[in-house]
Parts: sequence; structure tokens; C-alpha cells
Amino acid sequence: MGADQLWRRSWYPVAFSKDLEPDRPTAFTLLGDDLVLWFDRQASPEAPAGQWRAFADVCPHRLVPLSQGRLNDRGELECPYHGWSFNGQGHCTAIPQADPGISLDTPRSRCRPYATALGQGLLFVFAGDPAEAASVPLPLLPWLEEDPGSWTVQDSFRDLPYDALTLLENVLDVSHVPFTHHATVGKRESAGPVALELTSSGPEGFTGVWPEGPRQGSLGSQSTVFTGPCLMVHDLQGKGALRFQTVVYATPIRRGQCRLLVRLPFRFGSPWPGRLINLRPEWLQHLANHVVLEDDQLFLHAQERVLEERGGGKALVRACHLATRADTYVRALHDWVSAVGGGPFGEAPLPERLGQTPLLERYESHTRHCRSCRGADRRLAQLRPIAAVIGLLALLGAAWWGPGSAALASLAVALVAGLIWLQAGRWRQQLRAGHPLPPRNR
Repeated sequence: MGADQLWRRSWYPVAFSKDLEPDRPTAFTLLGDDLVLWFDRQASPEAPAGQWRAFADVCPHRLVPLSQGRLNDRGELECPYHGWSFNGQGHCTAIPQADPGISLDTPRSRCRPYATALGQGLLFVFAGDPAEAASVPLPLLPWLEEDPGSWTVQDSFRDLPYDALTLLENVLDVSHVPFTHHATVGKRESAGPVALELTSSGPEGFTGVWPEGPRQGSLGSQSTVFTGPCLMVHDLQGKGALRFQTVVYATPIRRGQCRLLVRLPFRFGSPWPGRLINLRPEWLQHLANHVVLEDDQLFLHAQERVLEERGGGKALVRACHLATRADTYVRALHDWVSAVGGGPFGEAPLPERLGQTPLLERYESHTRHCRSCRGADRRLAQLRPIAAVIGLLALLGAAWWGPGSAALASLAVALVAGLIWLQAGRWRQQLRAGHPLPPRNR
């Protein structure tokens, strides 16, 4: 199987289904192909409640993006340019400009469909021939199916300004955590030798184990599974009933850009830690996740361009000095890529290097696509003027009452309203952009 065939003959998660809007089309790019995702509410024997569809994001009439259109009253995808409509199979059902008797549904008037599937809260798209999709299993997490009630799962995603293989290389490299993520999820003083062991490898990926595990063995041993082309799982078996996993899907968008979908499943001996974790609003969890991602986002974007100048991924062993067992998984990943014939985009060059501001933006890469974060952004925008009015009225009340307990109470209200106004503004800014100085250097 050639490289292009392998990368195409695969399922990729493109979004958490809860974040998609079923009443409007959504644009997404997979392996350089522009797609339109939309919910087809027409019932069918295999999907009585309707199902998500994915088409090539181009109208066969005048080649404009269908993602700029709408879902019409019949629940079909309607082109924004001339109103051509398409059903869930991609067949043309309406051409408003057509004379009576003209055939609407011809091979040239149809959209190109992609196979889709829902699994474990994710929408997957098959990048290749839809006829082959049923023979390829979804890259799911079987243990979530076996005992879903025992797990607490935190989910997030972000579009990243580097390749999917750069993302996988980074998350497989467990030894960078104490340094890159110091003061977020790591500590420099916990660093030490990382004796990774490869336990299996083949066309499907590889497995490995870190017997000591992170933080010098204080948390337990950690195993790792990479399932090509896009799934990596670190499984930390803690002491007692504790189990913690880092699940990363690296979905290639185009050369130099990918979508990270991350799942953090926890399992404890008691249900209470999970309940306490779930009390935290999801959007605040996402803000914390952004900080961790931005710990290495700036230098990974630069790193892959230096590697490209020195021969690219196929020249990794010559270009980089992989001196310790801590690099075992990185070597294994590139061995797998070489064995399957290369990466998803062949020899295509990387785009021009970005500056700091676009590398740290969060709104386009996450917030506007996330149901929780865009909802928080809207509520915070509504809260700020309310807090400002309350604060102003409280100050006027304090002046009106003059010295005394009533004035002090009014000033206290004004102070609280002012703090709410300031914090809402900070949170809105954090939903839009990250801080240029990572926590490890502050």
C-alpha cells in the first residue's frame, strides 16, 4: 500500500459532535480537501434520526463553496450562489433557473460525498473512496465502550499551525514535559533518564512502555500505543485504582496545519474526584488547555521548518542528534512513516513561517468552533455592560447616601461589579489570544 493510499484509506475525527451546529453547514479541510459538513435530517433505515454528511465543498454549477450556503426548508443543502439544492446522497434536487422538463439529477450536477460515522462523541470522515469505508474500522477507544460509567473524560480541540506528524512526534516525546511544560503540567526538578522500551511495531503502528513512568516513578508505569495514521494513547496505570490517559487524534488539515482532538480520561477508586472535576466549566478547562499547547506551539512551528531545510522527516536521524532512549518513540514514529512510504503530503513545501500574533490566536483556531467557548464569549460580552451599570449605580448610591453603612455597602457592590467587569474582559481576551511569554519563563 502506497503512502497516499494509506493516508486516504483511513477514518479521521474532524469534530466533537456536540460542537457542530446541526442547523447550518460547517467548513472543514481534510488532507487538503475542502469539505462541507452538514446534518441531513431526512430519516433513513440506517439513521432514523438523520445523520451527518460530508461533501466536497464545491457546487458543481459554478464551483462556489457550499459551506457558505444554508439548509433550506426541506432540510437539504442549498448553494448560496444560485440556489441549487442537494440531498444527503449528493443528488441535485432543485435548479431554480431550469426550464420545465430539464433533468436535474445528472452525474455532472451531483456533489462528491464522503463517508461519515459517529463514534464516542466524535464525527469521523473517511478520506478515500466511500465504498471502502465499511471495511476500515473506526479508531475508537474500546475500553470506553466496556465501562463508560467509570471514566471522567475531558475533551478539547484546536487547529495547530504545524503538521500532524509534528504533533504526533511532540506528544510521543514524553521527556520534554518537565521542561517545556514547567509550571503548567510539568516540573523541571522531576526530570531524569527516560528509559522507553518498544514492545511491538508493524504496519499498523507500534506499542511501548515506560516502566518507571513520569515524575521519577511517583505516579506509576505508562504504556503507549500509536495506531497509524492519527491516534496516540498514553496510559498511566497509577497506584491503587487510579488510571489516567492522554488520547490524541492528529487530523491533517493541509501541509503545515492539523486539528488536534484531545481526550483526557480519568478513572478513580471513588466517584467524587470525577464529580469535582466536572464542576469546572468546560470553557475554563479549554483556557487551561490552550496554555499547555502554547508552551511549545511557537517553537514547534519553527522546528519543522528547520527540519525541512535539512532534508525533512526522512532525514530525521541525520538532522537530529537522538542520543538517548527518551527518543525511542520519535524514532519509531519516523520508522513507521518511512515504512508506509512517507507522510500525507509527500514533498509539498511548508507555507511561509507565521509571526507570533497568528501563532497565539485562539478565536479562529478554537473558540468560534467550540459550543462551550463561543457560548461563554457571548455571555461574558453581555455581562460586562451589566456589571458596568451596576457599578456606576452603586457609586452614585454611595454619593447619595453620604457617610455611613449604606454608603459602605454601595461601595462594596461597586467594587465587586468592577472586579467582575475586569475579569470578564480578561476571560474574553483569553478566548481570543494567548500570552507571548510561556509560564516556564515567567
